[in-house]
Amino acid sequence: MMSKQPIPARPARTPSSRRNVSRTSPFLPWLCLLACILLPQAAQARRGHGAGACPRRLTIDLVERPASQACGPAGLVTTSRPSLGWELPGGTRQVACRVLVATSPQLLKEGRADVWDSGRLEGSRSAGVPYRGAPLRPATRYWWTVRTWNAGAGGAQGERRSPYARPVEFVTGTTLDSCFSHYPLVKSRQKPRRVTRAGARVTVYDFGLDAFAQLTLRLRAGRDGDSVTVRLGEAARDGRVDLNPPGTVRHASYTIRLRRGTHDYPLRLRPDPRNTARGANESGVDPILMPACVGEVYPFRYVEVEGDARVRAVWREAVHEPFSDRESYFHCSDTVLNRVWDLCKYSIKATSFAGIYVDGDRERIPYEADVLVNQLSHYASDREYTMARRSVAHLIKNPTWPTEWVLLTPRLAWLDYLHTGDSQLLVRYYTDLGAKTLSALRDSRGLISTRTGLVTDSVRRSIHFRGRALRDIVDWPQGGAAGVEKEAAGEADGHEMRDINTVVNAYHYDALRCMSLIAGALGHEADSLRFARMAATTARSVNSLLWDEARGAYVDGEGSRHCSQHSSMFALAFGMVPREREQRVASHVRSRGMACSVYGAQFLLDALYRAGQGEAALSLMAGTGRRGWYNMLRMGSTITTEAWDYVYKANLDWNHAWGAAAANIIARRLMGIRPLEPGYARIDIRPQPGTLRHARILQPSPRGSIALELRRRRDGHYDLRVTVPANSTARITLPTTGRVLTLSPGRHRISE
Repeated sequence: MMSKQPIPARPARTPSSRRNVSRTSPFLPWLCLLACILLPQAAQARRGHGAGACPRRLTIDLVERPASQACGPAGLVTTSRPSLGWELPGGTRQVACRVLVATSPQLLKEGRADVWDSGRLEGSRSAGVPYRGAPLRPATRYWWTVRTWNAGAGGAQGERRSPYARPVEFVTGTTLDSCFSHYPLVKSRQKPRRVTRAGARVTVYDFGLDAFAQLTLRLRAGRDGDSVTVRLGEAARDGRVDLNPPGTVRHASYTIRLRRGTHDYPLRLRPDPRNTARGANESGVDPILMPACVGEVYPFRYVEVEGDARVRAVWREAVHEPFSDRESYFHCSDTVLNRVWDLCKYSIKATSFAGIYVDGDRERIPYEADVLVNQLSHYASDREYTMARRSVAHLIKNPTWPTEWVLLTPRLAWLDYLHTGDSQLLVRYYTDLGAKTLSALRDSRGLISTRTGLVTDSVRRSIHFRGRALRDIVDWPQGGAAGVEKEAAGEADGHEMRDINTVVNAYHYDALRCMSLIAGALGHEADSLRFARMAATTARSVNSLLWDEARGAYVDGEGSRHCSQHSSMFALAFGMVPREREQRVASHVRSRGMACSVYGAQFLLDALYRAGQGEAALSLMAGTGRRGWYNMLRMGSTITTEAWDYVYKANLDWNHAWGAAAANIIARRLMGIRPLEPGYARIDIRPQPGTLRHARILQPSPRGSIALELRRRRDGHYDLRVTVPANSTARITLPTTGRVLTLSPGRHRISE
């Protein structure tokens, strides 16, 4: 049975700390809500019309409060026709809106606009709403506001008109339409959590968590010319900074020359040639350099100071994208899984130091594979969408060398639209995205290969590839002669590389399917049908030519008899497996365990959950063996590592968020919360709690927070509490009965 009843509210969340300057009282949002609802209602008798709830958290180009600060183009609106968005409080359902844009806040207070007055726009759209006024001018200050008409209990007869939202100021960049709007990086000042003496002249400071940061020391010296040695590191050994850690765990030493008296000494960090040299990589792309207004950063948790100077204070400034820890939450009956969530969520925040998703401190280069995991996990962790969009736009023009990762690009773009409801990225790069399907490499069967002489200069130009060669990767690191690194056996489960590669063609199928969706969303119906037919041809060929009926799995490629986990898990994750084969394929995938990398785990877990194998997926996520997230914690890292263990990649590092897939898998698959329509206009909730006794999650969306709590009763069924944000609806599939319900905005209690 289901009843719509009040649920004890969690403490109210403050506005995001991207606005990062201050924290407000947790009661302030509720007071604002009351003011928006009650005061207009009190005035209703005077005005003679109904009133509704105030729109709030207004965004322009996905940026909230864009004029608050800027660093270069960051913090400014950089498009001439931006998109707009807002939240509505409570159980509100919007039926129409009116947007005003002006060059003066006073005009808006008078209900007038000299730039754009949309008039009444019918519909419930509150995310990705296109600005349709005259193109905005560069380097200009504007204000905008919105009011909504919201449905009441009486339907159209019961419409309530809201007051206008508080006007929001924004400033346009000096050049427009060359990049997407995004937030400026911020610095969070942090003190050590623990201070210990490691000798008469040595003090060690532990900040508790690894971070990309800058260090400052306040030191007192008795004379000019004295010096101290400062050591930074991600790891510690025997109470000191580990100066000989395994892999590429970071450490560095500096000498500071002192002046007499007490002074602050910001440490001048040395750039690392490994991640600052231009084009010195197989893809021929440049690393992402730190903005001059921020300065160089270094990943460290521990600081060691050796010398005779008196240390008055030590602090660091962690550099990251604006990030609100309060936008998401997860807790369940499995303590290991709780720690895995915390690890992965913090990894997204900590590795956002460059403003674009990069491969940690290794090369500081965006890779499509890294971006996929970062993008999905960031969506699950914070209400921030600009970093993902900026990363995808960068990769469209700066692709990397693996064939499969180029093929990921249409999926990255589709996810941007699905989660934001804003089609700007799709419109701007539609032709480029079509080229990223690599359809130019198709043979008569609809299968592609980079090893049959079809990667011409024309193909390379069409995808903006400047590297040495496109090569199939399957997973990373590869082993043996096929791999760049030879120290490990690899993470591809012995996959045999063939000219026609099953994994590559699973990616190709997915790229075509995503392009069909993109074309349909933009109204290109003929293209949508063409891409869908091409995808169907590819699927038929893979399922007829690369299927091993006896083993119930896919072979690695044409002419291969080997069935790696990867060949089947990618086909299953991308939805290419016919329904009648799904459980056989899932059994094969499950039988191999975690026979893939931290990146491959994204698709392994997606595949298992897609096939309804939630218990098997949960056991892998919460496992305590060497191939699991708990092992990263056991090694001592506080950010996800590049590989499961040194055994599998001897030079792994400790700051690689491509290992953070568990954050989005918990949200999207275990708790089952995903957008069903762009911008979360409709939400799909399909939890697979497995053996968990209870679990609860808070997840952001452009329309407001989504909350789900599950609690298993003694009879094995679940009691659920669900919060659907205003202006959305949800389709929920109950975990044990499979019953499907449609939920309106608001809070619901459900018992199976």
